[in-house]
Amino acid sequence: MAFTFWTKRVAAMVAASFLLILSAFPGMAQNVQELAESASKPHNIKTVFLIIMENHNWTGDRAGFELKGNTAAPYINFDLIPMASHATNYWNPPGNHPSLPNYLWLEAGTNFGVRGGSAVTHSQGTHEHLTALLDQKGISWKAYDESTHGTQCPLSNWHNPFVFFRDETNNNDFNSRRCIDHVRPFKEFKRDLADDNVARYNFITPNICDSMHNRCGARSPILTGDDWLRANVPAILNSKAYRSGGVLFILWDEARVGDGPIPLIVLSPFAKGNGYANGLHYTHGSTLRTLQEIFGVGPLMRDAAKERDLRDMFTVFP
Repeated sequence: MAFTFWTKRVAAMVAASFLLILSAFPGMAQNVQELAESASKPHNIKTVFLIIMENHNWTGDRAGFELKGNTAAPYINFDLIPMASHATNYWNPPGNHPSLPNYLWLEAGTNFGVRGGSAVTHSQGTHEHLTALLDQKGISWKAYDESTHGTQCPLSNWHNPFVFFRDETNNNDFNSRRCIDHVRPFKEFKRDLADDNVARYNFITPNICDSMHNRCGARSPILTGDDWLRANVPAILNSKAYRSGGVLFILWDEARVGDGPIPLIVLSPFAKGNGYANGLHYTHGSTLRTLQEIFGVGPLMRDAAKERDLRDMFTVFP
């Protein structure tokens, strides 16, 4: 009887403490409540594809490298934009350069003070990041990386945020089976797509040529990246996973000049599409928040708790 009394008393004290914390941080309470309500409802969006391109402004780069209306990006401007929703006021977090801190932000809502380096020297011990939350709920995920061979965990790849978290790499083990199973060569993607064997969250990183990061050969990096999207996006849009509840986000990691605006293109059976654009202010915290809401995993992490989500891009969300 004494044990039962003290068990109930401790439970009551824990509950009271939790309520006290929430009352002190009303934004946190609202986020917890909104996420719980969202998770309890049926979701139309089942599968997410996120392609990360590199280092270009949507507007604001007057040296001929901005993407809006650029004739070196005909597929983006004349095929994707007319059928998609897109943002005109999406920015990388202030001063968040170069690439790596933006990849970390998309996974965890912060850069942890990391600006560069490898996962071996800058790995994070926290479990508060997106794929860990997905793992806890049994939601499948994969990273398809054009620079990965699939035989080792790519701990030196700074365009892959997942390898910077020790719970995904068995504490920086190059032979981590967990890491190798989740981070796969991009050449496997089309096969998995055709076999309807993709995960619910699919993070796709082209190599530094195909992502518009570098000029490789004589061709414009913008034209190379545009051609890569032309070669790979249709397979996603024609897949069963996309047609039966999918969304494709095509997002640039950071601006080439300043902090933006950078391109965000959203394609989905549930998107407003038809060239819809808005001027709402977004950052990578907005994308992370949107992903958490789609999958119903929380709590909303760091900057994701502060930013608006991308629901205005959709007719139905999530």
